[in-house]
Amino acid sequence: MLKNVTLGQYIPGESVIHKLDARTKILAILVYIVILFMVTDFVGYAFLALLPIMVIVLTGIDPRTLFGTLRPVLFIIILTVVLHVFMVEGTALFTLGPLTATWEGLRQGAFMGLRLILLILTTSFLTQTTSPIDLTDGLERLLNPFRAIGLPAHELAMMMTIALRFIPTLLDEAEKIMKAQMARGADFESGNIFTRAKNMVPLLVPLFISAFRRADDLALAMEARCYRGGENRTRMKVMKFTSTDAVAAAVMIGLTAGVLLMRFGPLPGR
Repeated sequence: MLKNVTLGQYIPGESVIHKLDARTKILAILVYIVILFMVTDFVGYAFLALLPIMVIVLTGIDPRTLFGTLRPVLFIIILTVVLHVFMVEGTALFTLGPLTATWEGLRQGAFMGLRLILLILTTSFLTQTTSPIDLTDGLERLLNPFRAIGLPAHELAMMMTIALRFIPTLLDEAEKIMKAQMARGADFESGNIFTRAKNMVPLLVPLFISAFRRADDLALAMEARCYRGGENRTRMKVMKFTSTDAVAAAVMIGLTAGVLLMRFGPLPGR
């Protein structure tokens, strides 16, 4: 059930995307998220879909592995579409008891569902093509300017990275616990949504215990290696921008300019 979930996993590779500076990829994802919420039609989404397609081609990542990141949130995407179909007023398509589906609701639901899919797919590229160490260093470098106002840049970057890297570990642990419980007669797939939620209790309790145990082991390992935070910390590999990063930045600038042009049109007088 959970073995095909790839959320938060790093896939080693030697592609151009893998070799990009972590800061470039983080900033590119942030810019992409901003312009994703600026698009107001399907033509704009078709334009934005070019970026994940290009990344898939360049990285060589199996599309089935990539779309596995949608599994944990597939229910949320479907629920979003269904709610829009029946809650938005407009031209009636069909009636289901007291509920009426509308064309406008279907259009808006598909619009929101596509936005969630693009958002999840593009953000998954960050963890799939960036190693945990590079991701931590990139986040810390980007947050360093905020240390002047008291923001603990290194600690915050470390916590975010550990949280991301714990996702596949916990999913694997949940899979093992689920199989053990099913061998003892537990049923996680039959019944209504309330019955399934009740049946998840035997899974959640040992999963939380395992998570706390792993966190304690990680803390002991960091202390055994004399970890004392980011003060006076040196790096074996110094991050630096290259010509490839400049090309990636130019692509994002062009993508942003294209979206802005479609959103607001040409400047007056031109």
